[in-house]
Amino acid sequence: MEEILELTKSLIRFQTVQAKPEEIQRCAAFIENWLEDHGLFHERMDHGGVPSLWVAPKHRRVPVLLMSHLDVVDGPDESFEPYTADGRLFGRGSIDNKYAVALSLFLVYRHVEALKKEGLDQNHASLGILVTGDEETGGKNGAKKALEKIKADFCIALDGGNVGEIVVKEKGIFTLKLTSKGEAAHGSRPWLGKNAIDAFIEDYNRLKSFFPEPAGDHWHRTMSCNVLHAGKAFNQIPESAEAVFDIRYTENDDMDALYEEMRRSVHGDLRILKKEPLFFSGTSPYIDLLLEVSPQSRTTFEHGASDARFLSEFGVPGVVWGADGEQSAHSRKERVLISSIRELRDRLERFVKKVEAESRRRRPSSGNRINRSAP
Repeated sequence: MEEILELTKSLIRFQTVQAKPEEIQRCAAFIENWLEDHGLFHERMDHGGVPSLWVAPKHRRVPVLLMSHLDVVDGPDESFEPYTADGRLFGRGSIDNKYAVALSLFLVYRHVEALKKEGLDQNHASLGILVTGDEETGGKNGAKKALEKIKADFCIALDGGNVGEIVVKEKGIFTLKLTSKGEAAHGSRPWLGKNAIDAFIEDYNRLKSFFPEPAGDHWHRTMSCNVLHAGKAFNQIPESAEAVFDIRYTENDDMDALYEEMRRSVHGDLRILKKEPLFFSGTSPYIDLLLEVSPQSRTTFEHGASDARFLSEFGVPGVVWGADGEQSAHSRKERVLISSIRELRDRLERFVKKVEAESRRRRPSSGNRINRSAP
């Protein structure tokens, strides 16, 4: 655990935010050096300036893949100085998602070392890992591109839930932009113009009618207005107002049909900025195996989204799981419970051992040994 924590602290010190791509590159290089120092074969892909690293057999097929990301949301400089207190590790990315990168690295290292003791090499690994660099900004240059190259029978995205909750579905993302038009006039004579903000408010209320009010834990679509621009001077009637809406939808929603209804209901211009798929775990015996090694856990859903949505796109069964961050992700006091990392490590190791035992049962009896006479 001490090694995992120290590696996590080292990763936190890299300010891997979108505005500092050079830090993302430096962090990726640091991970590459760690892999080389620990004798692990790895591959790197850079797409759109975003690095992705994976450790897997050379044929790029693995029964179980652990997926994590090294990028984080912005924060004050002091949040990139990690510290421990009260059984918690604090710092930007401590829970989202650098503990997961460190844990993945150690798990795959221990797995490959165990294989070597039996005369096998990394090409017979049952566990692989994928670390990407753009989850916080959508994952299209990271996980989406990397999953085109790596084939897995099952994937655990270490990016949500907690030890007691295994996430089997996440909502999809639908982002809309509404532009409302008015007519400019002097603020002292509002009757000579048409206030675009008033037009926006009317359309906003029309859009809200398509969404039930969230009450407690639920599983239905939601909408929030999170960006709003209007007006240029305090004494001028604004002639334009623009807003961006964040919609989270479920498998019960036909978003194309809903969008058309919403578009017809408003007077302003409503356009789609982004549509991301939802995540659904699918059926897999690996989920049953995961619950077997972690009987205290239950399956659940999550309102947020992660790179797990690309698993659905590529037809890879999987779940979202992780340590406990006390819902502190993206906050000034972001943290992870150290005890939960330990619990997660133990359960994942038991899971991988069971997967390895099954892989070994199917593995041919010859041609699997390392040639120790080779240079």
